[in-house]
Amino acid sequence: MSCPDCFQGSVHEDKPKGEVIKLYDLDTYVARPASGNPPKAIIVIIPDAFGYDFVNNRILADHYAAKGDFLVYLPDFMLGHSAPVYMLDSLRIFLTPGFNMTKPYHLVKGLYGFMGFKRNNDFPKSGPIVRDFFSRLRAEQTSTAPPTKEGETRNLPIGAAGFCWGGKHAILLAQEPKSESEEALLVDAVFTGHPSALEIPGEIEHLAVPVSFAIPEKDNQVSKEKCEVIQGIVEKRNKVGGPLGEVKVYEDCAHGFCVRADLKYKDGEIAKQADLAEDQAIAWFERFLATK
Repeated sequence: MSCPDCFQGSVHEDKPKGEVIKLYDLDTYVARPASGNPPKAIIVIIPDAFGYDFVNNRILADHYAAKGDFLVYLPDFMLGHSAPVYMLDSLRIFLTPGFNMTKPYHLVKGLYGFMGFKRNNDFPKSGPIVRDFFSRLRAEQTSTAPPTKEGETRNLPIGAAGFCWGGKHAILLAQEPKSESEEALLVDAVFTGHPSALEIPGEIEHLAVPVSFAIPEKDNQVSKEKCEVIQGIVEKRNKVGGPLGEVKVYEDCAHGFCVRADLKYKDGEIAKQADLAEDQAIAWFERFLATK
């Protein structure tokens, strides 16, 4: 399994407060500002491997909506083929030191879940699905036609928040157009927590919108050396006027901490770090979206 940390962590216990609708042909979890105020911007979460129906991802969407007064969409970009949640238990049991006669069973079970996820969600296959959603969202937000539904909003800026698997998609959306025929930028700002499978430095050198990175110190996807490369590129771009970026490194954290931190672990230090990363995302979107 290429990235065990992508499939480890804890399931959170809060109850999501949003609703599921059909949006641009995808089942989509929607969280609206708890205050009842008009949303400042739209945030689309591109999730980790556990997808749109994973409770942790829905709770995160609720937090963005409540704390930032954002309209938050969490679409099923995986078309029902997200990684099964049982992988969290199987990987935990298999990787726990000591003898356990069920370890071979859980290894096979975990590999089965991983292969199903990988087969259905490789980046060439999922990329067009993600881009189509953002393209249709951007088209609707820039439409000059009057709203057709009560409470529908128009002309809102769009942010993308990508985690693990979704982090690469978010970075790809932040790329400058590769040709004149390619659509204009579909997002106005990006936050990514522990992105996976990035091509470094290539995909970082061509960012065309403000991007905020939350990188765990013990990340197995973005090593310390790769993180330093990202930091160097971001600092250089900041000095010449943008697009602006930031890189924050979270000590003692591992891949997946933004979404799957164990809220009961030790004194809760990792959970506190996850909260700080959440605040980092909201502050970034407030800075670059809420003022548009």
